[in-house]
Amino acid sequence: MSKLASWFNSPKQAVPRFIIWCLLIALVSAYGVLLWQSGAKIQSNILAMLPTLTETPLTQKALDKVEQRLADQVYIGLLADNKQQAINAATHLIEQLQQSPDVFTDIRSGESQQMQTLSQYYFDKRFFLLTDEQYGLLADTEHSADWQQLLLAAQQQLYSSFGYASSALLTQDPLLLFPDNLIALAPTQKLTSEQHILLGKSEQKFVAIVMAKGVKSAFNPDGQQQQMTVLNDAFSSLKPVNSQHAPNSYRGDNTDIEVLKAGTLFHAQAATDSAKFEVSTIGSLSLLGVMILVWLGFRSVMPLALAVLTLSSGFLFAAVATLSIFGELHLLTLVFGTSLIGVAIDYSFHFYCEKLLLNKPNATAVINRILPAMTLALLTSAIAFIAIGMTPFPGMQQVAIFCAAGLLGAYLTLVFAYPLLANSRLPTSSFLLVWAERYLQWLTNVTTHSAHANLKVSAVACVIALFMIGGISTLKSNDDIRNLQQSPERITTEENKLRQVLSGGTDNQFILVTANDEQALLNELDKASTLLSDAVVANEISSFVSLSRYLPSVEKQKQNYLAYQQLYHHHLDEIIDALGLDESLKAELLNQLALSENQYISPDSVLNIASNDLASLWLSPNAEMSTTTPITANITANITANIKTDYQASSNSESHQFGSIILLGGINDLSALTIRAEQSGLSVNVIDKVGEISNLMAQFKQLTLQLLVLVCVVAIFIFSVKFGIKLAIGIVSVPASSILLTLASLGVVGSPLSLFHALALILVLGIGIDYSLFFASVKSSSPAKASGVMMAVLMSACSTLLAFGLLAFSQTNAIHYFGLTLLFGIGFTFLLAPLISIITREVVHNGK
Repeated sequence: MSKLASWFNSPKQAVPRFIIWCLLIALVSAYGVLLWQSGAKIQSNILAMLPTLTETPLTQKALDKVEQRLADQVYIGLLADNKQQAINAATHLIEQLQQSPDVFTDIRSGESQQMQTLSQYYFDKRFFLLTDEQYGLLADTEHSADWQQLLLAAQQQLYSSFGYASSALLTQDPLLLFPDNLIALAPTQKLTSEQHILLGKSEQKFVAIVMAKGVKSAFNPDGQQQQMTVLNDAFSSLKPVNSQHAPNSYRGDNTDIEVLKAGTLFHAQAATDSAKFEVSTIGSLSLLGVMILVWLGFRSVMPLALAVLTLSSGFLFAAVATLSIFGELHLLTLVFGTSLIGVAIDYSFHFYCEKLLLNKPNATAVINRILPAMTLALLTSAIAFIAIGMTPFPGMQQVAIFCAAGLLGAYLTLVFAYPLLANSRLPTSSFLLVWAERYLQWLTNVTTHSAHANLKVSAVACVIALFMIGGISTLKSNDDIRNLQQSPERITTEENKLRQVLSGGTDNQFILVTANDEQALLNELDKASTLLSDAVVANEISSFVSLSRYLPSVEKQKQNYLAYQQLYHHHLDEIIDALGLDESLKAELLNQLALSENQYISPDSVLNIASNDLASLWLSPNAEMSTTTPITANITANITANIKTDYQASSNSESHQFGSIILLGGINDLSALTIRAEQSGLSVNVIDKVGEISNLMAQFKQLTLQLLVLVCVVAIFIFSVKFGIKLAIGIVSVPASSILLTLASLGVVGSPLSLFHALALILVLGIGIDYSLFFASVKSSSPAKASGVMMAVLMSACSTLLAFGLLAFSQTNAIHYFGLTLLFGIGFTFLLAPLISIITREVVHNGK
């Protein structure tokens, strides 16, 4: 160890140390290139940073189904004054999109052929289908004349100019019961289909709906670019209108066609563009600010060049380490990582401040003097970042590795590159050094023990205490992960408008119904639908989509069949006579009824015919159904709908259960619906992934705040070994006080406390301890040494505030919360850290 220490202390080893540094940079760079060629990538999905949850196998499958319904789906609404013009525009758009099969697939609108097949299947099973109203009128036809209301309705249809009665239909369904059953399958659906195009209405305009699925993920930047290019070209082919029209309007068939867009793609692209802009803007402004700061401090090109070299090395180590561990680098990690500029540059600042004070060109001697404090600072900062990495958030784990590795890269650059590169002389004076000396002198005068000084200090302390109490008392909490999404208003406005056209869509929460076999599940679905109908009446939800409308249980089908039997056996003659039908139809109708007995509607038959629309709602134990998005799917690309979760099976028995998803639309009171479901006694669960993750965020926020207290206690114990208990408490009290002042400031400005605030407070603690340690390390030195530390801390705080302060202006709430907390925290830490110099003088005077 002594030989190694002497080797490091020798100025003659500057060249070998620089060679070692060059080899390290070369190896890390080569490894980074290898990782990139091996498939490492940039990730732009903002919700990839969210935690994983352990779910039961059936819940896991249901979540997969719901997420896949929305994944990479694009919805386009074409608004026109004329129905045919809307149809023509949609047909043209479909043709344009079909020319890029490598970009979009499953391009469609109406699926009339499929619906016709399904309608024919249900018609063949018509004796097992009755609406609730029809069944109520037919349930006891032997002793009741209520069925005659249906006969009267059939007569009205028969003689109406706009009725749907036909001779072919009457011969097989004389009371015209089937059409109402077909309509009841999707009672909330407002869309119609003409010429294979789905049509809706919005503000007296016709809306043609086109849907497509991206081949590549909407969170893949390349995929985003390709899809947006194809879409924009397709829109342009509709002939852009003159500039005085709205930017989302297009001209086709001599009329304006307004385009409404919805889907994950548009939110993801906005998030990617925002992240790229913030990375370039925040990084560039931070770097520019640091350069100006270095020039003001040292008025030399070499410190500026070495500062850039230090930062570059840090970012290289950070990026490669992150890609090595995670296989990808999130754009948000890069945004967070720009704050690395404000921390990694500290090493350069402290080196040159010490060099300025010593007025010696030998860099090795300067490094040897500051290395113990710098090493301790690296360890404390690394511990702070590692604490962030202990959370279950992949994004935060990336940030922790990125920043910790970046600091290590900057530290190694200081130790191995500076001895050779940083030997040039500096100016003998510095504006910032003079300011630091005056500030310390003023602080000393203010805190000098005198009656007047003690009175001022006491008054300031009271004001600070009142501020803390008042601010913290107004602080609120909000852990809803929806706060992560801040899509531009133009996107959400278009999306909400299109959502209304599609019957309001469905929300991300849903009902999962489970049972041990198919028929038990169908019975549960039927009862759950009754429960949800009551919830609609109570305005807890606006609508729901359930397979119970498409798949009545065998028990219910038997009841419907029995009602038909009673009707035909007791009143068929009367019906034929009232409608003026041929009496020979009686034998045929009775024969059709007899042949249909026990030929029940089966789930497999229905789902095979209508797989694109319904199969994703059915969960078989050992079968995977198609998950193509149905027209009733929620078009809202809420950031939370794309959560990618690594599930873990927790119950083998559940893997043999059947399940069905009931989609919910227009949720107004989820808690009331949850209580209703729990009290029903049915095998139904309200699945709220958003709520689960939000609750998890709240729990980890509390754990993080508790961790802060624990770290403070442990730090006092560790530092007391070197500095004594009084100084150790002083070192930790600076960042602890800064944390309390930061919480109070958040309460004053109305920023609700979240996990991201708490994670930022860990960094406030780590950086604050660094500042305190630098001042504590000069307790036995001259005042000039303290001035040098003051200058270094000033430059360090300014650079950190530049980075984190700019993060506070991010459009992404997670980053904004993080940056705002550090803006307050580092500011308060900078103001309080010099007080350590007062404590050190007292410790030296009174004895350790």
